[in-house]
Amino acid sequence: MSDNAKLEFKGEVYELPVITGTENEKAIDITKLRAQSGLITIDNGFMNTGSCQSKVTFLNGEKGILRYRGYPIEQLAEKSDFVETSYLLYNGELPTKAQREAFYADITKHAKLPEGVKNILNQFPADAHPMGVVSATVSALSGFYPEFLGPEATDEVKERAIAQLMAQVKIIMANFYRKTVGKDPIESNPALGYSKDFLNMMFDGEVDDDVAKALDTLLILHADHEQNCSASTVRVVGSSHANIFASISAGIDALWGQLHGGANQAVLEMLEEIKADGGDYEKFIAKAKDKNDPFRLMGFGHRVYKNFDPRAKIIKVACDTILEKLNVQDPLLDIAKGLEEVALKDEYFVQRNLYPNVDFYSGIIYKALGIPTNMFTAMFVLGRLPGWLSQWKELREDGTAKIARPRQVYTGETERNYKDISER
Repeated sequence: MSDNAKLEFKGEVYELPVITGTENEKAIDITKLRAQSGLITIDNGFMNTGSCQSKVTFLNGEKGILRYRGYPIEQLAEKSDFVETSYLLYNGELPTKAQREAFYADITKHAKLPEGVKNILNQFPADAHPMGVVSATVSALSGFYPEFLGPEATDEVKERAIAQLMAQVKIIMANFYRKTVGKDPIESNPALGYSKDFLNMMFDGEVDDDVAKALDTLLILHADHEQNCSASTVRVVGSSHANIFASISAGIDALWGQLHGGANQAVLEMLEEIKADGGDYEKFIAKAKDKNDPFRLMGFGHRVYKNFDPRAKIIKVACDTILEKLNVQDPLLDIAKGLEEVALKDEYFVQRNLYPNVDFYSGIIYKALGIPTNMFTAMFVLGRLPGWLSQWKELREDGTAKIARPRQVYTGETERNYKDISER
């Protein structure tokens, strides 16, 4: 049997190669379609278009599978930590003890911001949205590290990029948060470990080990998710050989949207709406089931996963751990737990696979930790950094990669003649 697909158009037959991935995914290679036939394809949202071949992350939404470099997300969440998982994503293999220590030492080496960057942070009003602040400040880093601006990403730049950004982005976030609450920034203390150091910079107090571990797990779950909107944006910008700071800043901007990283913020805003209405979550369950009601239940179901989001099973345990450890009494969390309980049993949601997703539980965790709602998406940035950087590195090391340049089908006016303003 031929490994080619055939396309017939106006009596002409075009043979197109079929590429098979290591997980037996098959894709029709249309690289030469336009040259051979004059045809292009239309795929709104790129739902059926593979933009690249990648070795970083495998996702099967129908079966609820997520693996980083072949390792199941369940094993990494249970046995690994965020630093080790970041190394795995970026380098392709789990580190030895010596490699992990060296990697974290590199992160530690960059755990300070240039004074100019601190000055930029201080210029933002305290009520600025953290995503805009993080995006702009990351982009501004390019002004302080000219060695990153060359036409080619050298091995030295690629090795340093992940350590520097993992160190500095969390400082940017924590420093800006301290500004919003009228408090002085706290110096990074990498000896605490990655997640505990971040929480200490945020809240300046002793951090429970289990709480820090739960946050670490959440960051692992967010670390990469195949060719999503923001990862694709990083690749598109990176394909022009823009510098790493510009590429990551673009990914942050893509993540900002409510349909992507902003979903966990939308969950808390929904809970606020239910609380303001009296707290009757069952009323809103009924509204969600009413096809004539515009209300949408945020944090349930997933565009990719047609089964239970495998990350949600793991994060639910982390969520329960944090709520128990912190003993938080909050009516919003009570509403969230009520929604979860009803939706997991209600046939309407079960039949449609509308299970609580990772955004639902992450919003609850951030709320319990005391992180303000408008900072939820920025927390997603912290987790997703190693994934974006891994996608960027893979792109820059792919000798066949080209600058992204999609086609279009033009549907506007055909040629017409200009008329003087007096004739219009």
